[in-house]
Amino acid sequence: MKKYIAEFIGTFALVFCGTGAIIVNQQSDGSLGLVGIALAFGIIVSAMIYTFGNISGAHINPSVTLALVIGKLTTKREALFYICAQVLGAILASGLLKFMFPKNLTLGATIPSGELLQSFIIESVLTFFLMLTILGVSSKKEFSNIAGLIIGLVVTGIIIFAGPISGASFNPARSFAPAIISGNITALWIYITAPTLGAILAMLVWRLFNKTE
Repeated sequence: MKKYIAEFIGTFALVFCGTGAIIVNQQSDGSLGLVGIALAFGIIVSAMIYTFGNISGAHINPSVTLALVIGKLTTKREALFYICAQVLGAILASGLLKFMFPKNLTLGATIPSGELLQSFIIESVLTFFLMLTILGVSSKKEFSNIAGLIIGLVVTGIIIFAGPISGASFNPARSFAPAIISGNITALWIYITAPTLGAILAMLVWRLFNKTE
């Protein structure tokens, strides 16, 4: 049960602080900017990894959890409970943000700025690299002390890159919650399928490279 509570709290923190930063940026006429928003996401991801990594692994992302099932690094049953906890945590965070900022229309939802295919590709490719990073640093003992920092920096970097195009999700729970609470569900399918595809491909590539181990 501790693992599921950790995933719930970790995903709540990610959505509350990350999408909350987007809302605050909108409310304050851009005082945070793209870099500030990216840092908010990256720092909270890093913090949750250091806080809950030894309890649940700190997936805080359904795409990561599904990829680990594909890689046989977790069970289907455990993954189901993880994803339920992640989605519930995200929805509670968006619900609280809606209560705090009732006039905000998007609540930090990820909305493509251009063509849908463009956002689909960028979400898939960058989640692929994020998942490879997660697998790489978590599999080596020498990186154990700095794994959270590295993953947080990668999250920050890819948000700076992708934010103006796709909104930079890389996490179905992070996109699902504000979309459902705010009613902006038109392009939600992109942010569920693209990160999941990217994460699973990363796992398959990782297994290919590490087939003999």
